[in-house]
Amino acid sequence: MQSEQTNSEKIVFISYIIIIGFVIILLRLWQLQILHGSEFRKVSESNRLRIIGVPAPRGIIFDRNGIPLVKNTPYFCASIIPEEFNKNNIRSLSRILNLPEEELVKKITKKVQSPFTPLRLKEGLSFDEVSFIEARRSDFPGLMIEIEVSRGYIYGSTGAHMIGYLGKLSPSQSKNPDFRDVPPDAFIGQWGVEKLFDKSLRGIAGQRVIEVDALGREIRLLQENPPVKGTDLSLSIDIALQKEAEKAFEGKTGALVALKPETGEVLGLLSSPSFDPNKFAKGISPDEWNFLMQDKKLPLLNRAIQSQYPPGSTFKIITAIAALEEGVLNDTTKVDCKGGINYGKWHFGCWRKTGHNIVSIHRAIVESCDVFFYEAGKRLGIDKIYEYATRLGLGEKTGLTIGDEKNGLIPNTQWKMDTKKAPWFLGETFVSSIGQGYVSVTPVQMALMMSAVSNGGTLYRPTILKNQEPSLMRRADIRPETFEIVRDGLKGVVNEPGGTGWAAKSNITIVGGKTGTAQVVGMRKDTKYLSEKFRDHAWFVAFAPVDNAEIALSVFVEHGGHGGSTAAPIAKKAIEAYMLPENKKKELLNVQN
Repeated sequence: MQSEQTNSEKIVFISYIIIIGFVIILLRLWQLQILHGSEFRKVSESNRLRIIGVPAPRGIIFDRNGIPLVKNTPYFCASIIPEEFNKNNIRSLSRILNLPEEELVKKITKKVQSPFTPLRLKEGLSFDEVSFIEARRSDFPGLMIEIEVSRGYIYGSTGAHMIGYLGKLSPSQSKNPDFRDVPPDAFIGQWGVEKLFDKSLRGIAGQRVIEVDALGREIRLLQENPPVKGTDLSLSIDIALQKEAEKAFEGKTGALVALKPETGEVLGLLSSPSFDPNKFAKGISPDEWNFLMQDKKLPLLNRAIQSQYPPGSTFKIITAIAALEEGVLNDTTKVDCKGGINYGKWHFGCWRKTGHNIVSIHRAIVESCDVFFYEAGKRLGIDKIYEYATRLGLGEKTGLTIGDEKNGLIPNTQWKMDTKKAPWFLGETFVSSIGQGYVSVTPVQMALMMSAVSNGGTLYRPTILKNQEPSLMRRADIRPETFEIVRDGLKGVVNEPGGTGWAAKSNITIVGGKTGTAQVVGMRKDTKYLSEKFRDHAWFVAFAPVDNAEIALSVFVEHGGHGGSTAAPIAKKAIEAYMLPENKKKELLNVQN
């Protein structure tokens, strides 16, 4: 009887255990399927489904003649999905990727938002590396090859300061709402045209939703949203002009800016030395970046818009226009140049120590007589010189939006009182009249000034896009006959005996221009015995053809010596390259039709 009671109690006890077990299982099922069901369903789906971003092809940048300046190139990366990867395989994976094991451990154990989000392990893989990894990928579940779109810059460093380059999002950019739709590892425009028009160039990325097996291999495509290609862009630059100018600049430091006088289109923009944007597009290394930053020649400085220099004798164009407009001299006025003038205890010399004898404004421009322009400046006064210089675009930003443009400086009496707390002296007017002293300009300002001189006084804001509606800055309000006298003198500079710009004379077009030699040291010395940093700067500003200009430009060579012998030949090559027929340009560039 007692035995039966004991057995009954055991049965009841076991029943309770079974019931409790079922209750626990039911509670666990309720927890898994009801309470956390949606969460685990997502994990399950994440394990089975994979969303792969498809980068959009970036818009192609063309020159004004339809010649492509860039191409899209694939950028391969090896990535891992942490949840699928067996960490016991790290040592083997390090050998496959040729990465230190410690580096891999650090990357794979990095805290991420989702264990199914791919982690980048190695970027910028070559085709050989991709093939090697793909052949062994089945041994490493979770390992995958991702593809981004990067750039190839067809002409390397040619035009780099204008075209710009791509790079990864910086920490500050990743917080910017403008880039909220950009994947953190994507390339975006970081400089020049690539940055300025980045949003339209980069397009809209697509997506592929695929089903994968336990090894991460694709089983089937479930959904696809194709990417939208970025908008192509036609720049105003002529790559043939650009290439020939940069070839002529080889080994020299300086800048060139060429404009289309009737529209303000930038036909060429050069800053030398340059840099290779392809290094940025593939992910520049810290060593390469430090090398560029520490280079004393400052290859990342855009000298065309960011450097300010005394214009030297090219500024005599301003002094001549002001003197003619104000009536302090005319085309028959004569000045006797004996090699210099004396003012108090100071002597202001002419570049030709023996003098130019008696000269009119025409010969003064042709032979760049300093004494003539000392006299013109004396009659004008610095405030009138300031007025005409600013009318013609000097001393202010031109509005070219590809970088941090500088203002330059055109002084006047008020400026000196405000900044130096001192009155203006006549001796300062003498040196300002020939583009020395406080006067400083940028190469783009000088190109704009020459553009206005060639077209009759209209200043168009420089633009880097082809066929854009011209943006009028202002009209200089200068008489046509004044421009005619000055243009005739500038034509003589290049084409008449004794002209200082003879090296720019061309057989295919009539060039007008003005040389300039801007002093770096206060006293003239034999530059043959000076180190480079003390040599004069060389300028040449020009336009062609003289009667109906299609191009106006400025050339500046830092510590280049004399403008006529150094800068003028560069201008000639740039002008002639621009004048070439389209088929000859393609032949020059080795472009296939």
